[in-house]
Amino acid sequence: MRTKILLEESEIPTHWYNVVADMPNPPAPPMGPDGKPVGPDALQAIFPDNIIEQEISAERWIPIPEEVRNILTLWRPSPLYRAHRLEQALGTPAKIYYKNESASPAGSHKPNTAVAQAYYNKVAGIKRLSTETGAGQWGCSLALAGQLFGIDVRVYMVKVSYEQKPYRRSMMQTWGAEVYASPTDMTESGRKILAEHPDSPGSLGIAISEAAEEAANRKDTNYSLGSVLNHVLLHQTVIGQEAKKQLALVGDYPDEIYAPCGGGSNFGGIAFPFFADKAAGKNVRLVAVEPTSCPTLTKGPYAYDYGDAIGLTPLLKMHTLGHDFVPPGIHAGGLRYHGDSPLVSQLHHEGLVDAVAIPQLETFEAGVLFASTEGIVPAPESTHAIAAAVRSARECAKSGEPRTILFNLSGHGHFDMSAYDRYFNNELEDYEFPEEAIEESLSHLPEVLRNS
Repeated sequence: MRTKILLEESEIPTHWYNVVADMPNPPAPPMGPDGKPVGPDALQAIFPDNIIEQEISAERWIPIPEEVRNILTLWRPSPLYRAHRLEQALGTPAKIYYKNESASPAGSHKPNTAVAQAYYNKVAGIKRLSTETGAGQWGCSLALAGQLFGIDVRVYMVKVSYEQKPYRRSMMQTWGAEVYASPTDMTESGRKILAEHPDSPGSLGIAISEAAEEAANRKDTNYSLGSVLNHVLLHQTVIGQEAKKQLALVGDYPDEIYAPCGGGSNFGGIAFPFFADKAAGKNVRLVAVEPTSCPTLTKGPYAYDYGDAIGLTPLLKMHTLGHDFVPPGIHAGGLRYHGDSPLVSQLHHEGLVDAVAIPQLETFEAGVLFASTEGIVPAPESTHAIAAAVRSARECAKSGEPRTILFNLSGHGHFDMSAYDRYFNNELEDYEFPEEAIEESLSHLPEVLRNS
């Protein structure tokens, strides 16, 4: 029985798959605070034209530039593994596969879009990029891509992650990026947050405000986002396309697919290419997995809200916990976002994809089990998908049902060992859905669109 399923470099996808083409309803448009749709020209201050075209496209297939594909060969196609030892440890009749995105130089799936975004900005003549990062995987990926294309990168890193994950900060600096703990006193957005909450741990929403503000105020700088927006999820679909080819090589197809979900790029990357099959009548369950401390899809209402904490972005229709919600400082920093991809949110709202929230201790338990059986120490974000897959495999062990399970191992945890130290020392805890804090945050949804 094969353990590692590989593809040749020539089989790296030549096109990105755009899920919009197969959605039963068109995506809800971005809105201004006045309740009127926002056109693509509103994005020109921070994005190049090619990125904007991809953001609003309904074309099913969008060509991947050869310059981008050439760089992707550094780690793509990424391997697909059959988790034989994990299956044995669980005593399950289920078959478990995982796509190993930790094989990239930055150690996660994030370079799939970082390289594409850096390329399009380079072609547009942009010299600098500003961005945010939570756990640091996105910041590392954009720093790497900036180095490859000769673009300067400034990263606003969520303060709690900046302190928890110093080696990701070092990694970004090794690739030439500037890194600052957000909120900072360098932007109006940051100063506003610090004036109200001097000890703020930061959030992705706050860091996005700072990075977007800088890009809007400097002619030589564009903004680059690691998740949420349509073009980002588009670039990640190389993951699911490769997985389909690899499973076909062993004559298999998943009954269910799990991926961590913060902003949605991880989930969209592996699940969207299979959604094309689902839309054509194939029975496959697509499940986004989030933390119970930041349960956007499972607890947040589907409404128009800002993508950042201050309100600089257009209003996006998404599942949200409120743009100024600051989640607890869990170690899965990449999943601490108040909203979710509008595409993922709409598909979930329409009942076409599922979501589940899992507490922190269960995710680390699953991560240790995975490391002890498969040998790879997973990132805290990835442990959420592992935990959901383990739940399903254990159900199969009880029922005898031979499901085929696929999950996305979105990154390794080599720079997250302090989190594992805290787990082994019984210093981690489960953070439950903070109802009062989120109710307060939701009361700040834009009034004109609160019931939209």
